[in-house]
Amino acid sequence: MLDLLSTPSRQSSVLEQTGHRPWPAPTRPWLMAQTWEDLLFAHWPVNAGAVRALLPEGLSVDEYDGSAWLGITPFEISGLRLRGTWPLPGASRFPELNVRTYVTAEDKPGIWFFSLDTSSRLAVEAARRLFRLPYYQARLRLERAGDRIDCDNARRGDDRTHVFSASYAPAGDVFEPEPASLERFLTERYCLYAGDEQGLHRAEIHHPPWRISPADATISLNTMPPDGLELRAAEPLCHFAEPQDVVIWQLEEVTSQ
Repeated sequence: MLDLLSTPSRQSSVLEQTGHRPWPAPTRPWLMAQTWEDLLFAHWPVNAGAVRALLPEGLSVDEYDGSAWLGITPFEISGLRLRGTWPLPGASRFPELNVRTYVTAEDKPGIWFFSLDTSSRLAVEAARRLFRLPYYQARLRLERAGDRIDCDNARRGDDRTHVFSASYAPAGDVFEPEPASLERFLTERYCLYAGDEQGLHRAEIHHPPWRISPADATISLNTMPPDGLELRAAEPLCHFAEPQDVVIWQLEEVTSQ
């Protein structure tokens, strides 16, 4: 209970540190805050042309070392709340698993989500309405035993099987990614993009710089990549992230299409 009471002030304080952003944070009030815990970054190089074919008009694919990148990120959301409210016990914590790639529009590099799976039906409905993101109901479990986290995900009501099963733990020193490094390219993103029949939209996000470490990860099942994307490497590049407080702004229209 004490953690729930301290969460709003801790989340709001992330805006005291903005010098690491590639562009200024919005001056308008943010909409939502949340905290990300026990997060695994698992990344594979993929063909940029294949990614491009899956994106809406107005987005360009970001490449590093001649490849686009596909990320799968299981983690726990906690302290979820709207601005000016408290996290609700029983509704503000749930697991999530994202499948994402890296894109740019209007000179703002960000994230494009191919899918977002969660066990929270409330989160699915709210996120689809507020952020127009492809959220799906899933049987998703994250369990911690010491430093190790076990993740099992199976999407519900799907026309094909989307499953992910992994075990992971931090396995090295914590560091902040260096400028121009691959780790920086894959993590330091301060907006997300969403598209629907009304066009392309962007939601600004803000958090402190990522602090990550190498991860010891074993992925036993993975059918999460979208159709048409082949993973170029058998073993992903894996990192474990320290807890991250985040604020998110309301969607806005992307004008340059």
